Amino acid sequence: MSDLAKTPADGTTPETAPESTAAAPETPAAAPETAPTAPATATATVPEQRTPAVDPRLLVREEGLMGYWTEFGRKIRGGELGSLPVILGLIVIAIVFQLQNDNFLSAGSVANIAVYASGLGIMAVGIVFVLVLGEIDLSMGSVAGVGAAVWAGLQVSNGVNEWVSLLAAVLTGTAIGALHGFFFAKIGVPAFVVTLAGFLGWMGMQEWLMGGEGSINTPSGSVVESLTSYFFADKIAAYGLALAAIAVYVFFQLRERARRHTARLPARPVGEILLRTGVFAVLVLVVAYVMNEPAGARGLPLALVLFLAVLVGADFVARRTVFGRKVFAVGGNAEAARRAGINVDGVRIAVFAISGTLAAFGGLFVASLSGGATKSLGGGNTLMLVIAAAVIGGTSLFGGRGKVWSALLGMIVIQSIQQGLNMIGMSNSIQNMITGAVLLAAVVIDSVSRRTQKTAGRA
Repeated sequence: MSDLAKTPADGTTPETAPESTAAAPETPAAAPETAPTAPATATATVPEQRTPAVDPRLLVREEGLMGYWTEFGRKIRGGELGSLPVILGLIVIAIVFQLQNDNFLSAGSVANIAVYASGLGIMAVGIVFVLVLGEIDLSMGSVAGVGAAVWAGLQVSNGVNEWVSLLAAVLTGTAIGALHGFFFAKIGVPAFVVTLAGFLGWMGMQEWLMGGEGSINTPSGSVVESLTSYFFADKIAAYGLALAAIAVYVFFQLRERARRHTARLPARPVGEILLRTGVFAVLVLVVAYVMNEPAGARGLPLALVLFLAVLVGADFVARRTVFGRKVFAVGGNAEAARRAGINVDGVRIAVFAISGTLAAFGGLFVASLSGGATKSLGGGNTLMLVIAAAVIGGTSLFGGRGKVWSALLGMIVIQSIQQGLNMIGMSNSIQNMITGAVLLAAVVIDSVSRRTQKTAGRA
């Protein structure tokens, strides 16, 4: 006989049915009393079936240090890799090239990586915003060239005040980016087409602004020359900046904890904040030490300071402002963002304006490194490196996901590879092939990660 046939019609289980039948003749009213017993028993067992906490702060509070490992495993299984692949990649790069050349991790080599990463890294910050929006900007290199040409034409060729020339160059990038955003948001032309047209058009304007000059050299002692050539020789600069960064980090960690407590939300324990602060402090102090103490150290590069300033400001905008949340919302689902009352067109125009601004600013760093503005500035593999830096650092090509700091991580990876290959005498062709392979690996990881998150129900 099947299990269904053995089950009484009144819905009781076979074990409880005899007890209910025996009680009925003695006390007819006993049947109603036995009915609530099943719910009471079920209610008593509910607290034993606890749903595991998924918030890392809750896991830490419930499981202690084991909670970190549990949360880490959950993220890996769910495809939330974060910056783990790029950090592991940097460790592998450092080990491989250090074994090939003992000077790879020297003070001079690290300083070169920091300086060369700054200009293109600033441009990559702008690309991060565009990629989070779910779009692409192919005009970055040309806009950088136009910005450098505007600066050189005003200051060097026409004797305009240096700071006015710099401001005009940056604002030119802002206007170009806003124009791209207008055609994309208001007219409906795909961003790929708009920026591809811009890539060609602004390249022509760059050549027109340069006129008959093949290049315009950077004046000696000018601000643009100092962007990549100036180093803070005083040790207090590097160590002071490191201590300031630690203090700011602690402040925001404690501020976030206080806000969550005020809102009666789970917050990180003080022990976790101290652990995070300790790791961060070791990292920045080691960098300050390498910039100051070893043989060949030249001090803190001005280029790195400006790059970090752009990163901090952009990160604050992306994570701590309403505008930043709107960017992620539009990148995640533009139609849902529109229905939520977000001015999608305005956000898109603003993002492309940011991209143009940082492209022009980064172009001044490239001009500083190359010794002046040229007709070819921003050409070659500039665009490829900028986009590759953002993607390698962890920003998704599919929109709605990314961090500003990915521009730093990705550019360090690219410049470390180029620095290491240069030190062992590899040609540019080999460098391009390896960089392309790293870019492809980053996109594959991103695609697999998104697919895993969808399978786990977290995308």
